[in-house]
Amino acid sequence: MRRSTVNPVSFRADVVVVGSGPGGATLTRELARAGKKVLLLERGTDQRRRAYYGTYLGALLYTDRGSLLFSEEGLNIIRPLMLGGATSMFCGCAAVPPPWLKAKYGIDLDDETAETIDELDIQPLPEELRGRASTRIAQIGISMGQDWRPMPVFKRPGRVQQFDCGAKCMLGCRCGAKWNAAEFVDEATTIGAELRTSARVERVLIEDGHAVGVEGRLGRRRFEARADTVVLSAGGIGTASILRASGWKEAGDGIAMDTTAIVYGFTNEEGTGGEPPMSWFWEDPERGYMLSALIDPWLLYPLMAGLKSVRHSLRWPSWNRALGVMIKLKDEVSGGLLTDGKISKPLTETDGLKLTAAEQLSRRILVQAGADPETIFTTPLRGTHPSATVRIGHLLDLNLQTEIKGLYACDASTFPEALGQPTVLTIIGLAKRLAKHLIGADSIHEKRHASRQA
Repeated sequence: MRRSTVNPVSFRADVVVVGSGPGGATLTRELARAGKKVLLLERGTDQRRRAYYGTYLGALLYTDRGSLLFSEEGLNIIRPLMLGGATSMFCGCAAVPPPWLKAKYGIDLDDETAETIDELDIQPLPEELRGRASTRIAQIGISMGQDWRPMPVFKRPGRVQQFDCGAKCMLGCRCGAKWNAAEFVDEATTIGAELRTSARVERVLIEDGHAVGVEGRLGRRRFEARADTVVLSAGGIGTASILRASGWKEAGDGIAMDTTAIVYGFTNEEGTGGEPPMSWFWEDPERGYMLSALIDPWLLYPLMAGLKSVRHSLRWPSWNRALGVMIKLKDEVSGGLLTDGKISKPLTETDGLKLTAAEQLSRRILVQAGADPETIFTTPLRGTHPSATVRIGHLLDLNLQTEIKGLYACDASTFPEALGQPTVLTIIGLAKRLAKHLIGADSIHEKRHASRQA
């Protein structure tokens, strides 16, 4: 391939943020509010106003490898590459940070979480919007002694004329009720932050033990962005890949996925497909998994079912009578990014035991909810939250800084272990916490400089 002879593009900012998911978008907004000159670099583009946004075609266009990214072991990994990152295709779930994050690692996000819940009006959907079939699954679980609860969500039905939420929402929200991290980007750019899309960052620039910027490609042109602070928020795969290309061979050594599967069963009544996904959930930290009511969107069902057996895919015409219980494992860190850019994510023996127990329990719930036992099956595994590739305590300190001054990470890659639950609220909390640290550190530096001048 011929290298472009066009002069490279140059940028200068106080802070360069790479990635516009919940971490990068939140950090950009917080720093811009504090008066910092922020350059936000996003590999994808803004898809929200495209005619295909929230459609099956759209999901193929704005995900890595057209949603056909697989680990070496066959784990399907859905990785959105677009403004807003994973929040464009998530179910809108808002789980508070797990207690062990503070107790075990000293990361207190209570204030940041409470602030976000208040600002975005995070709460469960009204009872009448949670879905009859999903509620029936939850009630069965409760009757079996499980503490099923309504899921707090990043959805505000009152801000749209027609709330139209179902399994299809995982393709992208078309009705506008679901919050997207791109909204924080919109706010940040109106108060001075600079956004560049189609910007593929390749490596971090380091001089005298300090990060001084990043370089990569902006479309077909080379670019270089210089700043005193660099924050990588490119996700569990992207952040580790950039660090590895920048000389950190340990980046991506191990990965968590919150490995997920759906247990399906078919009934004679209305199923969960037309209902808001994951409106109810139950988690058991001791067992190491979470259950929720969820099924695949209509056109994706035969694809996922077919990977298991052609027989199951033939039930596609009865999709609207399908019940689904999603299993989300708190999987152990294993595998990692391979040297050729591929991903390895084997299940450990402990993960396998968790999955078996969760499948058995899900089957019992579905049978009691009216599913024909002969129709019950479990889909192939999926990787829903690539994380823990640049772990706190391994490559990062408690302030999310690497051993290189001025170089930070702020996304799911920083998790010291798998969350085993929805991740977005925790990532927002980490970003707000990091913003306070960066603003405070700059204030201290300015005061010291003023004192020396005096």
